[in-house]
Amino acid sequence: MQTLVIVSHPYPEQSVAIKSLQQIAEQTADVTVRHLETLYQNDLARFDIAAEQKAHEAADRIVYLFPIHWFNLTPMLKAYLNQVWSYGWSFGPNGTALKDKEMQVVVTAGANALTYSEQGLIRSSMDEVLTPMKASAYYVGMKYNQPLAFYGAVGASPETLATFQAAFAERLQTPLGSVLLK
Repeated sequence: MQTLVIVSHPYPEQSVAIKSLQQIAEQTADVTVRHLETLYQNDLARFDIAAEQKAHEAADRIVYLFPIHWFNLTPMLKAYLNQVWSYGWSFGPNGTALKDKEMQVVVTAGANALTYSEQGLIRSSMDEVLTPMKASAYYVGMKYNQPLAFYGAVGASPETLATFQAAFAERLQTPLGSVLLK
């Protein structure tokens, strides 16, 4: 099984939790990591679309690793999906490049889990916040895994980061089809 991890963080120099998770991915066999801001320096028009599509085509599972940014994707990841998931490649006539691949969304949130609940400040669950990723996966024929969310990432202790890393390492090794959203 080949896994592609697409990492995005709008402020990579400030990233602690995402960096720690990226390190786990880089140390895992059969995993390719592509950090968008490192590759493209926050230039939303600079993507090497052919290279990114080729990386996606070589993978069985595609992980999108990012911090929740104003209850959404990072700007870089949104622009990336808009350009890389092109008509005729991922959807539309003959657009089946992602069909039957698994999408795994892994996010960090600075806020606690209560914030992402009906009783919390935003009155929305993390699953609701991630609905556009789920809808996109289904639209292009992907299988959608249960998202993995790490709360309280801002200022997380080394012990908490180690817990995040262990959970992510386990998810990267999970056999295909075993954490699909029902």
